[in-house]
Amino acid sequence: MYDLNWVLKSMLSETEKFVLLNTARFAIEAAVKGTTAPLPEKIPPKLMVLCGAFVTLHKGDDLRGCIGYIEGVKPLIETVRDVAEKAAVEDYRFLPVTKEELLDIQIEISVLSPLRLIKDIDEIEVGKHGLIIEQGGYRGLLLPQVATEYGWDRTTFLNQTAHKAGLSSDQWKNPNSKIFTFTVEIVKERKII
Repeated sequence: MYDLNWVLKSMLSETEKFVLLNTARFAIEAAVKGTTAPLPEKIPPKLMVLCGAFVTLHKGDDLRGCIGYIEGVKPLIETVRDVAEKAAVEDYRFLPVTKEELLDIQIEISVLSPLRLIKDIDEIEVGKHGLIIEQGGYRGLLLPQVATEYGWDRTTFLNQTAHKAGLSSDQWKNPNSKIFTFTVEIVKERKII
């Protein structure tokens, strides 16, 4: 079994990215039809490492679903299949993806590094790091690309992550809050023009 830190430092090959995207695409199509997609017959070894990942679905410029596992509870290939299915039909913020929409859905996979607890917010690099804020039973996560897409500074990113956790925006300052950073490798489908 490969070490997750090694996997993330070595980056995913084009073949591994292709396998992940195909797995996500087949999973979404199967979920819309009410079935479960099988895993590929040949799985590159790096995709068997336990790893957290999110699958984000877009329709044009609109978010259409996003679900993920923060930590590695399954091999990456299984995680991508499972969260792709859930993003298509179980994201409570959206109606399930329909068969008619499938051709318009674009897939973005974010492969997460291990989480790192920080002691000082100056350690956060907007655009590079994703954030998790935990306090009591509350937990919120925002991927690094969210801050970039909205043009947020560090404080706004922290405020929005606390809000996502169900906390008031300034609760990241509370000494009982834990702030974690992580990085992602993004794998996404190319737009066909």
